[in-house]
Amino acid sequence: MYDPPGYLWAITITGITAIPAATSLVLYGRAVRAGLGRRRAALLAGGAAAVLGGWFTASAVIAGHGWYHARLGHGVPWLPVAAAGFLGLLLALRRIPVVARALAAPGTVSRLELPHSFRVAGGAAFLAIMALGHLPALFALPAGLGDIAAGIAAPLAARRLAQGTGRRAAVWFNAFGLTDLVTALTLGALTGFGLLNITPSSAPITELPLALIPTATVPLLFALHITSLVALARAPRPAPSAAGPLISGATPRVAVAPSPAPRAR
Repeated sequence: MYDPPGYLWAITITGITAIPAATSLVLYGRAVRAGLGRRRAALLAGGAAAVLGGWFTASAVIAGHGWYHARLGHGVPWLPVAAAGFLGLLLALRRIPVVARALAAPGTVSRLELPHSFRVAGGAAFLAIMALGHLPALFALPAGLGDIAAGIAAPLAARRLAQGTGRRAAVWFNAFGLTDLVTALTLGALTGFGLLNITPSSAPITELPLALIPTATVPLLFALHITSLVALARAPRPAPSAAGPLISGATPRVAVAPSPAPRAR
């Protein structure tokens, strides 16, 4: 069993708890913006925090008992089952009317990018544990650097969206974020379940505290990306201006009436 140093516990847990906390705050603000009132908004945010915190706690208990540590063909691979099940639950919860109304509030998409900022912590943890010799570079480098890049880009994408000029950039950001998550999960499965015989393996991601990233944090990030892309696809695009572009320095021509023909003498 791998037990990382205390500072890596602190970095990992900080990122793991900050993402659901930021998501709950976003839901509160969007519910108020949608006109649900502060009381209902607080209930929505509290319910989201209870669901997210409850699953994070349950997943920690499962990981603590070692149930995520299984090789393919030797028992049920509970880690991907848990991740897929939690993602399905989150996508289903979006259809609750009060949640759907909060997510439809103006400016929601830009706020949904902000929780991704805390992916920097998870990426840094992957790279640090790799440097200590307990994670393979094949997994830790793309997963760690991808999370750090997504975390840095998140507030920039959110800011441009808030200014009304970053729709295309937001689509690319969410596409990159999804690609990063899929890549990390794929490489984690290949190196963690023994499908690729490399040393060291990615077995630490099935143990605490890293196990909470693929089973709890990644499904939440997936749901945020999917929700953002759906909202971007439904948002009306600005209509092109009817007037053509003006050329600098050009002045409009003034119609001049033709001069009368000279009279014949």
